[in-house]
Amino acid sequence: MAAVAAETQVEFRAGFACLVGRPNAGKSTLTNALVGGKVAITSSRPQTTRHTIRGIVTQPDGQLVLVDTPGLHRPRTLLGQRLNDLVRTTWAEVDAIGCCIPADADVGPGDRFIARELAALSSRKPVFGIVTKTDAVSPQRVAEQLAALAQLGTSAGLGEFAELVPVSALDGFQVALLTDLLLARMPPSPPLYPDGELTDQPEQLLVAELVREAALEGVRDELPHSLAVVVEEMVPRQGRDDLLDVYAHLYVERPSQKAIVIGRGGERLKQVGSTARRQIEALLGTAVYLDLHVKVAKDWQRDPKQLRRLGF
Repeated sequence: MAAVAAETQVEFRAGFACLVGRPNAGKSTLTNALVGGKVAITSSRPQTTRHTIRGIVTQPDGQLVLVDTPGLHRPRTLLGQRLNDLVRTTWAEVDAIGCCIPADADVGPGDRFIARELAALSSRKPVFGIVTKTDAVSPQRVAEQLAALAQLGTSAGLGEFAELVPVSALDGFQVALLTDLLLARMPPSPPLYPDGELTDQPEQLLVAELVREAALEGVRDELPHSLAVVVEEMVPRQGRDDLLDVYAHLYVERPSQKAIVIGRGGERLKQVGSTARRQIEALLGTAVYLDLHVKVAKDWQRDPKQLRRLGF
């Protein structure tokens, strides 16, 4: 009797990976590219991410849960300290870490600080060296940055990275490869989330983040760190199942910042609302009425009571 070849059973793997780096290293944009959908907000301003956002990548042989964290930095406020604590807690819980540096900026003190922090982790885990934004520079510059990243790992006490991977979230260069490399380092496990889910974040948090993203664009440098958004209510319009009413408050720390957000004659706030509404409708798949109000919460970044009220 002819022997029948046994079908090879591929072991399913599932786990968590964290992207780390200094502010504005491209972590959120890369998270969105890996997931294939928008789960983390992006901005040209540093320190945009304030929550650990989980993006879920499901493939036939595994599931990768990507955790996008705030950029680790030297804190100047209570909010900054809490964000750093959030990053370190996340590092301790994931199965692999991607250390991101942008191709279009020299390795600096912030990168060295993060590398030393990673080297000091009590539980060693695979650390990937990732050069982001490769579309913005020449191939020679990418090669130089990969060498600089390898040197950074050695000098900080990390040793050799598990892999060195140049990627571009903008044009998709090696995004699929990075997914496969990270998945290979996940432990054997059944899926952690149902197939088809892109994130485990509550819809109200995602909506608040989309409003904050729209409000961050085109503002002065001091505003991004002073801006918080809270969605007070999301309810279907009475008598209609095709329209969602969303009421949100944008909080700033000073009256001068409130004037910046609102703009002359309310024009800027109107633009923020229009931009955010389109993103929210794409996210939720329904028409949205978005009602925005700007409020002053004096020095909220330094006030424990107000930080709790705003979700930190």
